[in-house]
Amino acid sequence: MVRHTRYQGAIIKDHQILLIMHKQHSTGRAYWVIPGGGIEESETEEECVIREMKEETNLVVTIDRLISDEPAHPDGIYKWRKTYICYPVSGEASPGYEPEPEAAANYSISEVRWFDLRDESDWDDGLFQNPFTYTQLINLREVLGYTS
Repeated sequence: MVRHTRYQGAIIKDHQILLIMHKQHSTGRAYWVIPGGGIEESETEEECVIREMKEETNLVVTIDRLISDEPAHPDGIYKWRKTYICYPVSGEASPGYEPEPEAAANYSISEVRWFDLRDESDWDDGLFQNPFTYTQLINLREVLGYTS
């Protein structure tokens, strides 16, 4: 099922970004992603991002700004991707849930982790081979001024 736009939140705290790990039920394959998902009827984009962050990370966030509005990876289920910079307001980051039955049947959110935007040396090895997320992180680092 192809969807049009994925609304995601780059949650930033102390120079780190929060990623969630999706674990596929059928294969056990796990991969890091920026939390986010599809918009619900009558939601604004910002309301969608705030809801998705709460569902997937258990954090209440505030949105700073839209940082990217671009085509999604050609092999993904979304055609377009909008990424908002967010800051945590309350809650403790922990694995949330996937409320959409078709997505929940395919994967679960098994882990959350903060990744330092200033230094890739402690990043998970799987992140470097992930064409979806790694490219987004490199672009975010550049836009936010973490690369020279």
